[in-house]
Amino acid sequence: MLKETFSLTRRWRIGLLGVLVSALAILFIGSQFNAREFLDALSSARWSYVVLCGVLLLVALLPRAKRWQVLLGYALPYWRAFNIMNVAYLVNNVLPLRIGEVARMYLATQADPPVPIFKTLSTVVVERLLDLLAVVLLLALALVAGDVPVELRAAGGTAAVIALSGFLVLVFLANRRAFAERLMQWFVERIPLLARLKVDRWFAHFLDGLTPIAQPRTLLQVLIWTALGWGISVAAGYILMFAFYDRVDHLAVTCLYIASAAFAIAVPAVPGNLGTYELSIIAALNAFGFGADPAVATAFAVVVHGVNLVTHFGAGVYGFVQEGITLERLSQGVQEMRQKTS
Repeated sequence: MLKETFSLTRRWRIGLLGVLVSALAILFIGSQFNAREFLDALSSARWSYVVLCGVLLLVALLPRAKRWQVLLGYALPYWRAFNIMNVAYLVNNVLPLRIGEVARMYLATQADPPVPIFKTLSTVVVERLLDLLAVVLLLALALVAGDVPVELRAAGGTAAVIALSGFLVLVFLANRRAFAERLMQWFVERIPLLARLKVDRWFAHFLDGLTPIAQPRTLLQVLIWTALGWGISVAAGYILMFAFYDRVDHLAVTCLYIASAAFAIAVPAVPGNLGTYELSIIAALNAFGFGADPAVATAFAVVVHGVNLVTHFGAGVYGFVQEGITLERLSQGVQEMRQKTS
């Protein structure tokens, strides 16, 4: 009971911090222009580009689902992996603390045969590290072309070290499974709590999820699907800029605002990262001279956020329907997963 109370208190504190951060970001953005200028910028946008961007963002989900299926060792049929992944993305957009990944683990256990919890967890970790490396690459491309803010340089450098180090560690564990299991057994024999929690069994399932990256051919497939997914996302972001800007030198700023928004998601904020997401995009636009008109820059940032939310919401709702699961049942399943993994 005490543990549950502490966990609830912690979530409330994080939630309140998120509300505060988002509110400050929104207030700052709103102080830079008046509402009429913002509405004029939205009304003058070329919405056909927005629609095309949304279509490409949906297409970008296809290689991401294929990447996850490959990481799972084809434990799930492709379309089931696609639907479960999109449900997870939807939940991540609605709830803080990446709860969507817990939902993904739960839904994967409902497959026939079920996918072990920690096997799914290991694939999610690999995905996150690969995505972080992709974001760092986008930031590097933007850095070559222009003056990237100091904060983003620092964040990019830190992220590069974390992502590359983490990925190399996982590749090492995948290729040296016997050593990894002996090392875990050494800890289990000396720490009784680990034995009671059967950590060695969970660790074995975690290593199962790393098996694909131990195989060069499979690892190459994973990298190709990652590059394809991000490439389509960058194309979507580049096209979206034409909805508000006439200039054609958009690629570098596209890379920067996508990378900046990715880092903003890590900042505690209200569900959907309202405010912080937009502020990160505006900062990227300013770095390349696209923020001269604050109303236009803000309208663009709001549309970027909106089209991403709508895309993931639509794909997620479709995933809910295809999985035949209600929000109430998913919530119960998430609670069960959190208890099992806590």
